[in-house]
Order: sequence, then C-alpha cells, then structure tokens
Amino acid sequence: MSTLRYASSLPHPPADVFAWHTRPGALHRLVAPWTDTEIVRFDGVYDGAITELKVDAGLPFRPSWTSRHEGVVEGQKFEDEQVSGPFARWQHVHRFDSDGAGGTHYEDDIAYQLPLAPLSDLVAGPLLAPIADGFAYRHRTVRDDLAMHARYGLPPLRIAISGASGLIGTALRHLLTTGGHTVLHLVRGTPRSDDEVGWNVEDGTIQADRLDGLDAVVHLAGEPVFAPRWTDAKKDRIYRSRVDGTALLARTLAALPRPPKAFLCASAVGLYGDRGDLALPETAAPGEGFLATVVKDWEAAAQPAANAGIRTVHLRTGIVLSPRGGALAQMLPAFKLGVGGPIGNAEAFVPWIGIDDTVGAYVHALATDVSGPVNLAAPEPTTMGLLAETLARVLHRPSVLAVPAPVLEALGGEAAREMLLASARVVPARLLDTDYAFRHPDLETALRHLLGRPREGAAFPNV
Repeated sequence: MSTLRYASSLPHPPADVFAWHTRPGALHRLVAPWTDTEIVRFDGVYDGAITELKVDAGLPFRPSWTSRHEGVVEGQKFEDEQVSGPFARWQHVHRFDSDGAGGTHYEDDIAYQLPLAPLSDLVAGPLLAPIADGFAYRHRTVRDDLAMHARYGLPPLRIAISGASGLIGTALRHLLTTGGHTVLHLVRGTPRSDDEVGWNVEDGTIQADRLDGLDAVVHLAGEPVFAPRWTDAKKDRIYRSRVDGTALLARTLAALPRPPKAFLCASAVGLYGDRGDLALPETAAPGEGFLATVVKDWEAAAQPAANAGIRTVHLRTGIVLSPRGGALAQMLPAFKLGVGGPIGNAEAFVPWIGIDDTVGAYVHALATDVSGPVNLAAPEPTTMGLLAETLARVLHRPSVLAVPAPVLEALGGEAAREMLLASARVVPARLLDTDYAFRHPDLETALRHLLGRPREGAAFPNV
C-alpha cells in the first residue's frame, strides 16, 4: 500500500468544517473543474452512504468510481472506501482535528494500491500528480468558501434561482447550499420535485404562491448570447428571454403578500459597447449596439420590483472564466494543442472574472445593502493579447496564431463585432467600494486555480 497526504490549517472550528462537507453542494464544489468528472450519485455523509462518479481518465469514455462512506464521527472524520473503480484499493480518511486555538487541522489521508502493482508503481508519479493538484484545489476551495460564509454570517435563507442549471447558476446553488441555504429552481414546465417552481416566459405563467415568503430571488435565465452569427430570430430570442422573463418575475414579486427582500438580476457589461481604453465604472453611460439595447431594456424590466420596495441589483457580468463552459472552455482545445493566440484586436480590453468571484459577488449582493448596477469584472484589467499570453504560459504552450479581426468580422458579422472585437475596460467600482474581497484578482492566479496548474517548478503548496 502507498500513501498520499494533503493537509492545511483553517481558522474555523472542526464542527464547521465537517458540516460544510456534509451539505448538498459540497462534493460539486470539491470536484476540480479542469476534469471531465460527473457526479452520478451523492447520498451525503453517513455510514453506508454511496458516492458514484464518472471520472476523467484520459480515455474515450469516463469509467465509474464508486465509494462508500464509513467510520463517520460527527465533527471529526469520515472515510471513503472504494467499492469499484480505477484503483486496486483506495481508502480515503478525511480528518478535522482541533488545532487547540479554535481552528482546524484539515487533512486528507489516502492509502491506495494501483492495479498491476508493482509494475504500475513505476508510473505512479505522473498518474497521481493530477490527484495531488486536485487536493490542493479542494483545500483552497474549502478555505475560501468557509471564509466567505463566516465573513457574511448570513442566517439560513430560502432563495429561488432561475437558470439554476447554467454555468453560473450551477456554481451559485452549490455555493449557497454549502452555506446552509435552501435553493429552489425555477423550471420550465411541470415541477417534478419540491425544490422546483414552474414558470413559462412565453406563456407568461408562474407559480407565484411558491415564491411568497422567500428571502431572495436570483434571476439568471436567458437565451445564450454566443452564436456564430446572429439571425433576426436569434436576436429576438436573446431580447425576449431577458426582457420578458425579467418583467414577469418583477411583476410577480411586486404583487406577492410577502415579497422577497432582494431581487438579484443578471445583467451584462455589453451595456457599455465598444469603448476602447476608457475606464467604465457603473456610472458610465451606455454604449451603442444590439447588446447595449438589450441590457438597457433588461434592467428597466426589473423596475416594478424596485418600485415595490424590493432591493433590486443588476449584476453586469463580464466574461466568466471556467473550464466547464463559456469563453475559456472554447479557447482551451486550441491552446492545449499549441495553436491558440489572440482573437481579434490584441489591444482590446477583456472584462473577465473567475467563476468563483462571479458567484461570490452574488453572495455579496445577498448579504449587503448594495442595489442598482454592479459590475462583475476583476479589478486588474486585461487585454486580449495578455489573456492569450497568460493562458499559453499557464498551459506551457506557445501563443502565436492570432485570429485577425477582419476574418472574425467576415465570419460572424454583428455578433463578432459586439462579442469578440469590442473593447470594454470595466471597473468593479461598486464591489470595491463595498469591500468585496476578490479571491482571484489577477488573471494568472485565476487561471492556475481553475486549470490545476502550479507555477513553474513548484507544486501547489499546502494552503
């Protein structure tokens, strides 16, 4: 048997750290985003509970990995033992020991045996390096999530989310549930469980009674903006899904006997248009173009909720970086092959933000008295050229094959001009003014965290 160990110190009591791991979103928060891993089953943390994963093994298919929890000691430890999977044996002990000063010595101890040992031991290092990087990611995530929950000290809330299955919605609901909050999903069609609320934007219908008495509603749903070209039908779907959906929710919430205290609406930095190197805080005037028109009307559609005294926040989101979806996921294949490079104008400013700071900003908006527009962009501005250069460096690849702006415009027309070629130096003034603590304020730190890439010459240290 061989062993693998990863440990860190957390300034939170063992009971809090243990409780975080038992909540519904915990395993999703712990799975490294650069892996193609699917959580098939997660029963929770108790003796006999089963977890089943489809794991990324570098194969054309994802093999199953099933483990069973045993040895659960409330507030202190639990164990995972492989039932079936890629190892000949795998036993993982999660320990949460008091450090004697109110904090936790947080430790993962793994005893494993590779198949075909001892021959497989010759290649154990390269095989296990990604697992070690994954544990470093897990410990950073637990540390940062617990710090955020402790900082805001929110009581358990009941929150409804539209678009809960999208990139941002998925990450947000898992973050919220690790904080002890209850999340309801707004879904099209007939609800199939107690945590679903039916609505249909096209029909203008919604189960209003299920929203009465909630603490907050988060509205993320909308037709995807990215497309090779925008047809008139696509533009109409983009516009209607946002404006009509927001209007339906705003009117419904305003008419409730017990309306929520907060209505958090997704918005977009597309409001600012193509503005070169001009700094764009929330007070900047709108720009020109289709997206600017959509965002202006989108935000205006929420006014009935604000008029009813519901604290309404418009979270103007930039380019969200995550290997699970969005722009970064689309860029990664080319960059991994060494054929990536700047897209369009290398001098254009890219209003990026990491997925953890995106959902962290939503929690910040829930916990503070901020209202009105809030820019979701990292505080350190980045150009397209710097983005390509940094991504290539993190992946240890060249960045030499640029895609010229005229080619993009010829292929994508209006969509390319507004989504890929526009320059927007967006400033997160409201977040900074209200003391939001960015987890990843600079691009390289964000990419290394999201892609599991330690700095050159070093593994991720214990955090």
